[in-house]
Amino acid sequence: MSTLIVIAKAPVPGRVKTRLQSEFTPREAAALARASLVDTLCAVQFAPATRRVVVLEGAPGPWLPLGFEVVEQRGDGLDERLAAAFEDVYDGTPMLLVGMDTPQLRPELLGFEWHGYDAVLGLTDDGGYWCLGLRTPDPRALVGVPMSTDHTGRDQLRRLLALGLRVRILPTLRDMDTPKDAAYIADEFPSLRVSRLYRRLQHSAHPGLLFEQALGGTARVVATGIDGRTVPPLSEVERWTAPADEVDRLALSRCEGPVLDIGCGPGRIVTALAERGIPALGVDVSPRAVSLTTSRGAAALHRPVQDPLPGEGRWGSVLLMDGNIGIGGDPADLLRRCAELVRPDGLVLVEVDPDDELDDSTPIVLRSSTGRHSTPLPWARVGTRALIRHARTTHLHPTEDWRTPHRAFLTLRRTA
Repeated sequence: MSTLIVIAKAPVPGRVKTRLQSEFTPREAAALARASLVDTLCAVQFAPATRRVVVLEGAPGPWLPLGFEVVEQRGDGLDERLAAAFEDVYDGTPMLLVGMDTPQLRPELLGFEWHGYDAVLGLTDDGGYWCLGLRTPDPRALVGVPMSTDHTGRDQLRRLLALGLRVRILPTLRDMDTPKDAAYIADEFPSLRVSRLYRRLQHSAHPGLLFEQALGGTARVVATGIDGRTVPPLSEVERWTAPADEVDRLALSRCEGPVLDIGCGPGRIVTALAERGIPALGVDVSPRAVSLTTSRGAAALHRPVQDPLPGEGRWGSVLLMDGNIGIGGDPADLLRRCAELVRPDGLVLVEVDPDDELDDSTPIVLRSSTGRHSTPLPWARVGTRALIRHARTTHLHPTEDWRTPHRAFLTLRRTA
């Protein structure tokens, strides 16, 4: 029999599984870390052992099952922390230490005989290792071994052999460090807690997260109706991130300053206005969009359009480019908000759908090339005639309907 040790971090958002945050929010990544830890503890709980210990960074939580002792981690680097864990837990019996990143771990992997061996090592396919066992603690076995590299496992094995230890090698496992790792584990081990959570998260992403991925170029994102039919809102991200084109400039020539660009995205319109010397401000709910806009030297504010905004009632023009009339799924409500923002004779310029009669307020779902689907996002798609009907409930009067071969616009002016 032996002592089983789990070295772990408390699953606090932003402090665990940061590499998962390329596709998941910090809270989601922490939830996956917690599920992985619970799966690991469950395997350890049912493996034969004289003691079960969690060597923990952070505070224990309700995820900790009965029957585990808790020892606080100490040391600076991971090599020192691992060495300290063996020293602090040692009670005369052999010790096997595992991490929290291999939730597919099974109890039978931990129930081997130590007879004839001084150390145990289980490698991972990314070059690290998922377990290390020592019959007795020895800092020389760990301190100075480079950690978190693609050769840590090989370096650790060399260190053990250099000390003259007889090493038993356990099967190679896959760590859950990246989104691809999480997808692999969910496919290969579907009954795990972490796998079930992964599948739920795949179909319940926040739309804003996928929009951030699209703007950042980390994934291709498309929008579909509830029925799976592709719709345009995210089909032109490359155009949004490029400088304003000829059609954009034609639209901007109609603007009267100062200009408020609602849903400014990465800021091509606000930038083009600034280059013309026209005061302009972009607003967007996406932090990345605001960051991209300000990095271009333009002004932008991270705020929903329905929240209080600077200069309410004094803007010369309000823009709803790139189909942003769809924001919120209620065009009439958004037009009423625009009427509040412009001055008494101000303009609202709306890019509408080329289909004049289109009036579709079906929610959309964002789908990422990484496999994630968002929760339904309220959205609307309207053509010119439909928008004129919506404008009848506002103080906005249509003044110009114009179009190019692939894009259509309607200009409205506020009236008493």
